[in-house]
Amino acid sequence: MRGRTSRYTVAGQAIEAPPLSCGLYLVATPIGNLRDMTLRGLEILAAADLVACEDTRVTRKLFDHYGLTAPLIAYHDHNAEAARPKILEKLAGGSAVALVSDAGTPLISDPGYRLVRAATAAGHPVIAAPGASAVLAALTVAGLPTDRFFFEGFLPAKVVARQARIAELIRVPATLVLYESGPRIAATLADLAAGLGGRAAAIGRELTKLHEEVRRGTLDMLARDYAAGAETRGEFVIVVAPPAADAPADAAEIDALLRAALSRASMKDAVAEVAAATGEPRRAVYSRALELAKEHDAPDRT
Repeated sequence: MRGRTSRYTVAGQAIEAPPLSCGLYLVATPIGNLRDMTLRGLEILAAADLVACEDTRVTRKLFDHYGLTAPLIAYHDHNAEAARPKILEKLAGGSAVALVSDAGTPLISDPGYRLVRAATAAGHPVIAAPGASAVLAALTVAGLPTDRFFFEGFLPAKVVARQARIAELIRVPATLVLYESGPRIAATLADLAAGLGGRAAAIGRELTKLHEEVRRGTLDMLARDYAAGAETRGEFVIVVAPPAADAPADAAEIDALLRAALSRASMKDAVAEVAAATGEPRRAVYSRALELAKEHDAPDRT
């Protein structure tokens, strides 16, 4: 067994953590409420020789709360190429290294998968210590189907790219789960309502935190709420119901799919893609694609 034995503190009681064997430990951290930290996660963070985290200042708050003293190293999108070899060198030397994100489960809309891939390629053990996840927390309180879900993460920030991506999500036969920030939540909900119609949805804001809020309704209702000034401070998870089973594609949906497909493919390929996705006759889809192309090429007379 290798690793640095240390202590963590819970309710004022110092507890000795057992030593760790060499390996990369993926440790989930709270998404808001610090009491959601697991005991196993605390043991790993206490005994680890090194803890890699997105922002050392954020992780330091967790460490201070539980009396953790393991050394921290920053590992994020901007320094990963330089930091990854150092972590792999530690693993090669027999160290126990923990990887955490600022909040929730590592690798879920956070950096880390290249480190996991490199560690496994080098033959190092990779061990998961599961715990809090904003995706699952929002999904379970949304009141929407949970048997199949699709995690999209953050939609593109630019309007055209965001609308195109939403068009691609129309036919996904699963509940959709998305992340969004406060400044963009109103615009994103407006685009989701326009692209997906009046599907049932739920918005989780500041989940597990003091000002936690869950709003439920249809996408158009929720879009109106945020356009009218609903609270936008904090982090958001959007959960959207799947399309109705075997529901035929309507004209607006076909147009959205065609616009998205035509933005990245030829007319022939776009028509084939949309016809396959919707089950509509190829001739009808082609006819509509020609109309959209004419509208796009028509001069602006306003």
